[in-house]
Amino acid sequence: MTVTAVAPATSSRSMGRLPKWALWALLVASFAVAAVVFAFANVGGDPADFNIALTCVVGMVLFLVLIYVVSSIAESRRHAMDRLMTALVCTAFVIALLPLVSLLYTVVVAGLARFDAEFFSSSMRNVVGEGGGAVHALWGTLLITLGATVISVPIGLMTSIYLVEYGQGKKLARGITFLVDVMTGIPSIVAGLFIYSVFALIMGPGTRLGIMGSLALSVLMIPVVVRGSEELLRIVPNELREAAYALGVPKWLTILKVVMPTAIAGITTSIMLAIARVIGETAPLLLTVGMVQSMNLNMFSGQMATLPVFTYMQAKYPGIPAEAFIDRAWASALALILIVMILNLLARVIAKVFAPKTGR
Repeated sequence: MTVTAVAPATSSRSMGRLPKWALWALLVASFAVAAVVFAFANVGGDPADFNIALTCVVGMVLFLVLIYVVSSIAESRRHAMDRLMTALVCTAFVIALLPLVSLLYTVVVAGLARFDAEFFSSSMRNVVGEGGGAVHALWGTLLITLGATVISVPIGLMTSIYLVEYGQGKKLARGITFLVDVMTGIPSIVAGLFIYSVFALIMGPGTRLGIMGSLALSVLMIPVVVRGSEELLRIVPNELREAAYALGVPKWLTILKVVMPTAIAGITTSIMLAIARVIGETAPLLLTVGMVQSMNLNMFSGQMATLPVFTYMQAKYPGIPAEAFIDRAWASALALILIVMILNLLARVIAKVFAPKTGR
């Protein structure tokens, strides 16, 4: 008869491992200690002055110290170093996320004061104090960005197709790649000055039109579209091209029917990201488009209003009462952030819809 020995149950501590709840307990304790310290430092002051961001940073630093000390005692030096490195990565993520969260929180809280129906249904024509809205700036932003997209996407896509499909190893392709890399780092104000100078030579100094803003934004968009589309076209498997060539399909039709549909999801995403990158530019639009207080939907006649410039003008030159101008600036900034968020969500949906279907 064989007797099987049953090992006694052991706890996580006796096995040299911290229980899972210990990490969370140390994290909560670290944040609690940091919150208490800053609460005592703010005694007698305004509760709104409590520094949440600094509390999070100090709490994460305390957590790093505690997790290393406790793990060294309860486990081993090797486990302690592993947990410390993991905590450092998480701390870096939290510190990087804090400015974004703080920015979004500030814009949302301050922007909701004027985020109403009047703000999206009226302009600033004949408004000198409270009231008014940014419908003229909203339409101007959409039209100018649409114009920049119509100009940039065909040029960017055809350039990337040439670089990937026709220009490999050629000096012209290397020169284009170099120029695209240089254009990627051009300051936005330089793009605005370039377009303004061209139109000043043709139509005279002081010319400001909506189409000028679209051209200035397209100078910034084209290199982003080229680089994004080029990388996506390069990852299309060559086997797909060779299979089409083996069937006698010409190269241009292979690109149109095989290569582009395969990469269309990623290309769409890169285009949306390029739009989101330029839609908030202020300096080139301030030079090329200007600012008006009423609606103007004609991009080839007169100045137009845009949300970035509208936000800048409301915050830079407040009138009486100043609070009304500041509230409109925050509401305009919130509207701009929401537009960018919608564009990014739309890019994800389009990428999912147009992604190549796999399986049966």
